[in-house]
Amino acid sequence: MKFPLSLIGAALALTTGAALAQSQGVTKDEIVLGSIQDLSGPIAGFGKQIRLGMMLRVDEANEQGGVNGRKIKLIVEDSKYDPRNAVLAAQKLVNQDKIFAMIAHLGTATNMAAMPVQFQKNVINFFPVTAARQMYEPFHKLKYAYAATYYDQMKIAAPRLVKEKGAKKVCAMYQDDEFGLEVLRGAEDGLKAAGIEMAEKTSYKRGATDFSSQMQKLASEKCDFVVLGTIIRETIGGIATAKRLGFNPTFLGSSAAYTDLIHKLGGPAMDGLYATMTVENPYTDSATQPIRFWANKYQTKFNEDPTVFSVYGYNAIDAFLTAASKAGKNLTTDSFIKVMDTMKYPPDIFGSSEMTFSPTKRLGSDSVRMSQLQNTRWKVVSEYMHIGK
Repeated sequence: MKFPLSLIGAALALTTGAALAQSQGVTKDEIVLGSIQDLSGPIAGFGKQIRLGMMLRVDEANEQGGVNGRKIKLIVEDSKYDPRNAVLAAQKLVNQDKIFAMIAHLGTATNMAAMPVQFQKNVINFFPVTAARQMYEPFHKLKYAYAATYYDQMKIAAPRLVKEKGAKKVCAMYQDDEFGLEVLRGAEDGLKAAGIEMAEKTSYKRGATDFSSQMQKLASEKCDFVVLGTIIRETIGGIATAKRLGFNPTFLGSSAAYTDLIHKLGGPAMDGLYATMTVENPYTDSATQPIRFWANKYQTKFNEDPTVFSVYGYNAIDAFLTAASKAGKNLTTDSFIKVMDTMKYPPDIFGSSEMTFSPTKRLGSDSVRMSQLQNTRWKVVSEYMHIGK
């Protein structure tokens, strides 16, 4: 049989159009999501917690029938917190598993290594677990971030707490890399705008374990307020060293220091530390009933207490499910983006701030608040603060 070339061309055009419209990772019965975590490297504790939080929300969704009739399949790969491994993991998830979106990928350098692999195949990077500006800058239609940056956290919080404490001499100890510098820059710029000068600063190399010279320097300068561009071990080591020297300034860390590991590993000596944050630490005996219920559900399912990183994973999946549900039965990357262009997420049970997105806005919120360690527990001590307010 012979067919006119015009009919063959029209059929090909329709086929090609259908292929372009359909996004990978979406079938009649399933949505495939991927995530890259550190499961065996230096911050494997964080990666494990994020993974369990994600699994809890996926299981809840699937028990309720999934999203518009589709079950959620979550595939998690291990980066060992190494950018090279993150590239390999992204290649597997994108090209072999054919994921629809990457969710809650942990780490700045690992995200930056994986994103080019994803974007080549039109795979969204959704709510990565890092407060780096690169998660939404420069603008890319496939980038969606939720957390106020380290820079913004310090720019807002440092001058507020300095004034509240009546501090006279503000100093800083920071990790000598892009993370530590972002904390320092934010604090310096926020203080400068408030007419306050950073009196002294000292740095340490990543991986350092001895902070005696740094704390002795700050003590000799009689600093009464210290901004910490530190993560876990360095926060604990720095404060413990200061206490041994009889040096007791107000310490303020970023969200990188807002973890239950600070008081679990550092003990009562860590009391008094302030840190910027958004979600409450989900204690199983929380005074807030919804958090207490959620935390005990998590503890029963996984036989361990949840942490803020468990919440980050849970909330990332929950936010994705909300948008995917609104995209309807015909879920594609384009339909998902269209929904996100007008998306507004209200505060949740953990106290997250409202998040909004638009065709040109890819960071959900720049709001931040503070918690303080009191009697070896994190307690929220401020309302949300916003840039320029």
